[in-house]
Amino acid sequence: MLERLRSRPEVVALLAALDGPGEETRLVGGCVRDALLGRSVSDIDLATTLLPEATRARATAAGLRAIPTGIEHGTITVLVAGEVFEVTTLREDIETDGRHAVVRFGRDFARDAERRDFTINALSVGADGRLHDTTGGVADLAARRVRFIGEPATRIREDALRILRFFRFHARYGAGAPDPDGLAACIRARDSLDGLSRERVRTELLKLLMARGAVDAVGTLSETGLLGRLTGGVGDLGRLGRAVAAGASEIERLAALGVASAVDADRLREALRLSNPEHARLLAHAGAVGALRDAGTIGVEALRGLVAEHGAPILSATIRILAGEPRPALTPEARLMLESLLDPAAEKPVFPVTGADLVARGIAPGPRIGRALAASRKVWLARGCPMDAQARAALLALALEAAHEKPAGSA
Repeated sequence: MLERLRSRPEVVALLAALDGPGEETRLVGGCVRDALLGRSVSDIDLATTLLPEATRARATAAGLRAIPTGIEHGTITVLVAGEVFEVTTLREDIETDGRHAVVRFGRDFARDAERRDFTINALSVGADGRLHDTTGGVADLAARRVRFIGEPATRIREDALRILRFFRFHARYGAGAPDPDGLAACIRARDSLDGLSRERVRTELLKLLMARGAVDAVGTLSETGLLGRLTGGVGDLGRLGRAVAAGASEIERLAALGVASAVDADRLREALRLSNPEHARLLAHAGAVGALRDAGTIGVEALRGLVAEHGAPILSATIRILAGEPRPALTPEARLMLESLLDPAAEKPVFPVTGADLVARGIAPGPRIGRALAASRKVWLARGCPMDAQARAALLALALEAAHEKPAGSA
């Protein structure tokens, strides 16, 4: 796989454009690591002795498009036959504060490797196909060990997000218990997590939840008190494990781990700066959990009501996450119905009365319509969500009756 990566026509063309007398460019980091493991490679990064403007000039001279996406940090994005590559000038750290680093450009690949986070991310390969490993990354890959380069505490001081990255990379590439020196350093540096932007924490935590070993890694985060530091709450590892086994999305896994109520959804929105759609998904999970917890044994009629309120996909996903717990308990018939309602073509229970129906019968638009529909819908849910013409007529009559009633407390 490594030779296949190096010999890709776009890679060959880019290396040929940038290499020259006294200068060298190599493939670095994750693309080399994943190629050695036989995994698919998507993002390809390169490091070079060239200064950013020289990188840009050589790429342009070779007919390639060069974009100064991060030129102040030494990074030029180069497009080769529609494929995107990031080329970064070799760097050395001068000063760090746990969030940002002051760097200077260098010409030493070994020094550049030393400023990276883990040994398995510090591998590089040149145009000649030679693999360079100055930190022991190949041995750590073979041992499925995620290990900080040099002193773990120093690497964490450079960027506190490396605490989360340690757990994420262990969940994806490691086996067994985390490296003890790295784990101890993460625990000692726990206060530094408070200085991280919530957006960076969100991105890293969601990636961790999608990793192969997410449950064990999050379990260690929980045991060490780091999870509470990140999310402000506790985690349910059993529910997370069932979400992982079901192939749930990252937000569904977050919901399984940390959401039992709307309060939890709101807390995670603030702790992780979640988007509105992400927060809405957590709220939907919380609503389904509450409804299923209160439902007792769920038969066909009760299931139709739950689907009408929460939707079949949300309900099904939540039931999988709660599997093995005392509630919910579905009858076999209800389970079969839920499976059938997951079919996009299946007819879903939809409340058959609308506000327009009431307006057409002389009810003025306003709060009365909302109260009337809510009263009629409550009856509809209790009756198992009938949708035939007779049921619709009865529900419309109930809504009209409720619309003409005076609100409680009015004169």
